[in-house]
Amino acid sequence: MYLNKPILAFRQNVTDKYTIYNSLFAALPFSGIANVGALLPILLQSCVDGYQSGKSPIEIIQDFFNRHVQLSNESEQLDRLFKFVQYIERQVVLFDAIEDAAFDSVHHLNGTGSLKALYNEAYFKGKLPLLKEKLSQFKVRVVLTAHPTQFYPGSVLGIIHDLGEAIAKNDFETINLYIQQLGITPFFNKKQPTPLDEAVNLMWYLENILYQSIGNIYNFVHNEILEGEKETNNPLIELGFWPGGDRDGNPFVNASTTLKIADSLRSAIIVCYYRDIRKLKRRLTFSGVDMLVTKLEAQLYENVFRPEESKRIHQKELLEKLQEIKDLMIKNHHSLYINRVNSLINKVKVFGTWFASLDIRQDSRIHTAVIKNIDATLKQKNQQGILPNDYDTLSEEEKINSLLGIEKVIDINDTSTEIAKDTVESIFAINSIQQINGEQGCHRYIISNCQSALNMMEVFTLFKLCGWNTEELSVDIVPLFETIDDLKEAEQIMQWLYQMPTYSKHLQARAKSQTIMLGFSDGTKDGGYLQANWSIYTAKEKLTAISRQHGIKVKFFDGRGGPPSRGGGKTNKFYASLGNNIENEEIQLTIQGQTITSNFGTLKSAQYNLEQLLSAGISNTVFAENRIELSTKHRSLLEELGGISHQVYQSFKKHPQFLTYMQQFSPLNYYNKSNIGSRPGKRGNSDKLVFEDLRAIPFVGSWSQLKQNVPGYFGVGSALQALKNSGRWEEVKSLFNEVAFFRTLIDNSMMSMLKSFFPLTAHIEHDSLFGPVWRMIKSEYDLTHSLVLELSGNKVLMEQDEPGRDSILMRDKIVLPLLTIQQYALQQLKNEELTEELKTNYEKLITRSMFGIINAARNSA
Repeated sequence: MYLNKPILAFRQNVTDKYTIYNSLFAALPFSGIANVGALLPILLQSCVDGYQSGKSPIEIIQDFFNRHVQLSNESEQLDRLFKFVQYIERQVVLFDAIEDAAFDSVHHLNGTGSLKALYNEAYFKGKLPLLKEKLSQFKVRVVLTAHPTQFYPGSVLGIIHDLGEAIAKNDFETINLYIQQLGITPFFNKKQPTPLDEAVNLMWYLENILYQSIGNIYNFVHNEILEGEKETNNPLIELGFWPGGDRDGNPFVNASTTLKIADSLRSAIIVCYYRDIRKLKRRLTFSGVDMLVTKLEAQLYENVFRPEESKRIHQKELLEKLQEIKDLMIKNHHSLYINRVNSLINKVKVFGTWFASLDIRQDSRIHTAVIKNIDATLKQKNQQGILPNDYDTLSEEEKINSLLGIEKVIDINDTSTEIAKDTVESIFAINSIQQINGEQGCHRYIISNCQSALNMMEVFTLFKLCGWNTEELSVDIVPLFETIDDLKEAEQIMQWLYQMPTYSKHLQARAKSQTIMLGFSDGTKDGGYLQANWSIYTAKEKLTAISRQHGIKVKFFDGRGGPPSRGGGKTNKFYASLGNNIENEEIQLTIQGQTITSNFGTLKSAQYNLEQLLSAGISNTVFAENRIELSTKHRSLLEELGGISHQVYQSFKKHPQFLTYMQQFSPLNYYNKSNIGSRPGKRGNSDKLVFEDLRAIPFVGSWSQLKQNVPGYFGVGSALQALKNSGRWEEVKSLFNEVAFFRTLIDNSMMSMLKSFFPLTAHIEHDSLFGPVWRMIKSEYDLTHSLVLELSGNKVLMEQDEPGRDSILMRDKIVLPLLTIQQYALQQLKNEELTEELKTNYEKLITRSMFGIINAARNSA
């Protein structure tokens, strides 16, 4: 039940309950638990007092052991620190479950941004016809990725879900049982998960959360807003899926994996339908109807448990059978329980027999190499190759013309490297998936590191080589533009493609639509927070303009991570702030790791966050008069701010100790040892770490665990200060007050800063080699902190979101001992006299400490 003052609800339903239930841990009847529970508050206070007095993590831990725990040797101290880590991990789980249970008391589910609020506003402003028209066209596509930012294994996710439900009911006895279960449940994967493991974990959310919440939204829109006035094929919300399809830098994903996961997705949705039919069967006991339901139940059962022996059911057939049941109920049985049948029909319209659409993704450089490998293999077999001998010397246009002239169809034996074989097999796999799950089951091929029109046409050519009819190609070829330079070139690349007759004909067959993916993560890593976001905004405007000129409907697919530095934070506010110059037919975005858990971990939170996204996109059109478009002056200011921040960030990146600093003081080198994801932490096989090969997740995640969060604000303060020094502060304040896009950037930057804690690493200031780096970061943080508060008129960071602020501060307090232990272990490893056994144990301690820290942050990477 929502309370008018969210902060009071948070403190009553989260803070107070955590205090009560946390005490249950100390009473667990397991070895050493009571002692750890008694000592942990003392360690926490030692950390608080120690940092206030300027102590380092080593000094705090050593002082704690000297004063409070008399242990005979270093090995015993390490054992005790591991017990603290295990205890804190479970405290984080408890806090997650309590916060999930309190969701509807802290958030107004029918308030601003909900579909009910959207309907009411449209009704009172006389905009209902426009709202209904927009709902028949607009949709949100949420793409679940397997990127490793989730440290909870599947068993723990289940406990969080069940514990949250028990807490919501104040079922003390059951809560106590679940807490005991937590005490003896492992919190880490003993081996690296496979892509199939990752897919199975994510399917839990599909089956248990998103199936129901998306169904609820679809029902509400059709029953309460459209009121059955018009039939529409618009699903409103679509699901995408990357585990098993995302090959970029992941050698463990292959065509066999892709096919297995597509089959698992089909089985999962058929199981959901089967369960619903079983429930309907108890109500639809009417003459004639009961026989139809029984037959459909049997057919679904066969499709799930004996798929090889049974005739595979497809969306069209399933809808026809449900319609037959519905028609008979209307004709002979007074439409009793008709809404339940309609609800299932709606779900089948949304999820079909694919549940979520598998995206295939691969790096453009791989496609180049595959085409050359096919050519070389054919020539080695004394057959005619597909490329001219001087291909490498040709211009881009000449290379494209050469590719367009290829007529040959190949088989798998026309490749000679593993990566070439898998690339070809993956294209064959797309066809198989479309035959079994339906075209929606797999219809997008994403090109990472796309830098030219040639990169797009290479993929087009590969489909042609694999026997696809490219005049009716049922696959969207999606470029991914990531770096600042790529974003600048994107307009010219798409202009070239739109003017090319062959590609233009392909787009005609794809309903004159083109999906373009933009990477927030690598954009920020490459160009800094302000510049990356502004570059993506302007790239969208230019791509919209060029697409409209050619009669193409462009759809933007945003590669977003959890934190603001990777395009996360208050995501719905970004979409609500976009102007008419950016195409607004769809919102497409990636959701990954912790963000899946925090935003879609329960039915209420999933439905709330999906409605916020839908409402943000729809409001932009329906209530266009409320939006202030960017003026020439606004653009000039944003361009200048972005440029200054970019220069400052680039200067910092070029510091000779930039990467070494991260390796020395953060757990950057330990991501691959954590067994949280199947994908390696960096691209390439080189032993030496190169910035370009470093993936965005370990990059951003390491800054988060250092509690410095550099990618979320660095350069912002310097840019603001430069304009203030030139006497233009009032212009910046007007920009903040008038432009929602800029205001959202600053608000999200505040979240990054609130999650920072520099006393943890203050000891680095006095290091002769790395002290200058630490001071550079701290100086930029202090400057940004001061100026964003002055700009917003706030006294503290995130002042306008008190529950969010309290949640962050509470989580940071819980893991403060964990952060201290991690830094202590990192410092201890610098001791050259450590035995191999101690060194190994300290490395394990660092890796293990990552779990709780990342989980507590909820959107750290």
